[in-house]
Amino acid sequence: MIDFLPFDIEKKTDYDKYLTTCGIRGCEYSFANLYLWGRQKAAFLEDQLVFFSQFNRKSVYLFPVGPGDRKTAIDAIIADAAQRGIPCRLTGLLPEDIELVERLYPGRFRFHNDRDSYDYVYDINGLAELRGKKYQKKRNHLNRFLTQYTDCRAEPVSADNETAVRQMIDKWYALREQEDPSADYHMEKAAIYKALDNRQKLQMEGFCLFVGGECVAMSMASALSEAVFDVHFEKALEKTEGAYVAINYFFSRYLREKYAAVKYLNREDDMGIPGLRHAKLSYRPDYMVEKSWACLLEDEYDY
Repeated sequence: MIDFLPFDIEKKTDYDKYLTTCGIRGCEYSFANLYLWGRQKAAFLEDQLVFFSQFNRKSVYLFPVGPGDRKTAIDAIIADAAQRGIPCRLTGLLPEDIELVERLYPGRFRFHNDRDSYDYVYDINGLAELRGKKYQKKRNHLNRFLTQYTDCRAEPVSADNETAVRQMIDKWYALREQEDPSADYHMEKAAIYKALDNRQKLQMEGFCLFVGGECVAMSMASALSEAVFDVHFEKALEKTEGAYVAINYFFSRYLREKYAAVKYLNREDDMGIPGLRHAKLSYRPDYMVEKSWACLLEDEYDY
């Protein structure tokens, strides 16, 4: 079996040599996401990075990346799944990955397009300026916010304001759990607090929005590649109308000014949640990262 090990934050540079140079990929390939969410492991194999994760209580293999021979890695994954006695499930496949797998293993895999996992990617200039007709509604919302909350301030998360940010997050989850006691926010809460605890080692950017001395919104992001930043978390108290639009706007401007090479913001997927899908589509993404999963036909497995 492949010797998969948990992601070691002290070896982030080693992982990033593969993750940040693997072309246009989804948010699954962010080191921060791999480190923060669930039980995810990896191994360096023949100049490639291979992954083993638990997703929806199922064992999956994220499609491998790296300059090495892809068939070598996939052969090893197929063998590993057989040795573990589990179905061989590959996730995060781009359209070109499907073509490659079908060419290397003709007729052996079944593919399924996973619309719920598509990432929404936006031109950072569009989000930082909100110009033009397509952003008119967002611009109106922002202007109403700025008119109503003249004492608002937006700033990076720091030692000086982190306590207020954590209080805002606690309040956000308390309100959600009160509205829906059956909802399970355990993994997300664990991930966001882990991100705050390790934001410097993860090289994450945090940003927050204050109104009347109270933190009403926060967001965190990290580099997915030289040109793309991945927005991992964004929370706002709904009592403050327009806070979501405002934190998105101010954070986009902050990232654009600090990182001249960044051209796009990946705001991740919508998980198939109708309201979230509508919100992300309303910002008119410049492109979407289309993803699929694949299973060996011989496993007779329905994902």
